[in-house]
Amino acid sequence: MKTFHQMLRQVLTRAGILLMQSLAVLPLSWVRGLGFLLGWALYALVASRRRVVAVNLALCFPTLSELERRKLTQLTFIYFAQAWLDRAWLWHAPTARVRQRVRLSGAVDELAGTDPTVIFLPHFFGLDAAWAAVALQIPRPSTTIYTDQSNKLVDRWILRGRQRFGNLRLFGRIDGIKPIVAALRQGQPLYLLPDMDFGPEDSVFVPFFGLPTATVPSLSRFAKLGRAKVLPLIPRITPDGYEVEVMAPWPNFPSDDAVADTALMNTRLQGYITRYPAQYYWVHKRFKTRPAGQPSFY
Repeated sequence: MKTFHQMLRQVLTRAGILLMQSLAVLPLSWVRGLGFLLGWALYALVASRRRVVAVNLALCFPTLSELERRKLTQLTFIYFAQAWLDRAWLWHAPTARVRQRVRLSGAVDELAGTDPTVIFLPHFFGLDAAWAAVALQIPRPSTTIYTDQSNKLVDRWILRGRQRFGNLRLFGRIDGIKPIVAALRQGQPLYLLPDMDFGPEDSVFVPFFGLPTATVPSLSRFAKLGRAKVLPLIPRITPDGYEVEVMAPWPNFPSDDAVADTALMNTRLQGYITRYPAQYYWVHKRFKTRPAGQPSFY
């Protein structure tokens, strides 16, 4: 039997999803305005996460003044909220409207054909727009690795949204790597988001903004096992939607040294982040796992 709290959680979740569906009919400027207000509210009210962002920015951009980092923190919360509300129209608005607001640019031809391809999609706030942009323009089955949400209603909503366009197959972490590699070798691009701290297991410590950072070497591993090229996909929030840039494949990647490859991945990611520093997912405790004996930053 469901408890009162479980039933209340379901009611609130359904109400939240209905609200997102209703936002899909609004002009983009209205949605972004609501995101601006929500971002400021989150910045003011969620002190614990504000501190995480502030610590991350202080570690990665030590040359910025305290005022500059505070402004960057505020922008991070605004972009976070705007990207979250943008899921309303990405997942519920008519397809034609989504096409107008999401643009794919750069080395788009690299996504065509059947060559084994690993898409390096870092945690910029526009990652859901990146999926949509590719799926709308490149009708090619693809895969990614998905972690289930604890709230099953939210989980189903996210899955429907991310699978709305194209043919995206989601593997759970419990599935192991064999089916993922098999699909990759069959020509199904693999979206990989390895720039998070998943703990010390299977991680290596490589520099990220000059700090030894626990990083999963999965980009090198899957590229090697799948005999695949690596294409970075960098989404950017713009006033009229999203610009999603397909970058040229990395030459001579992977090598025979997974640790060196992972360090190179972080170095290149730093360059992408520096272009749009407020649009990266600083709300995550990227430096949570520390080398043995070193204290927590958080």
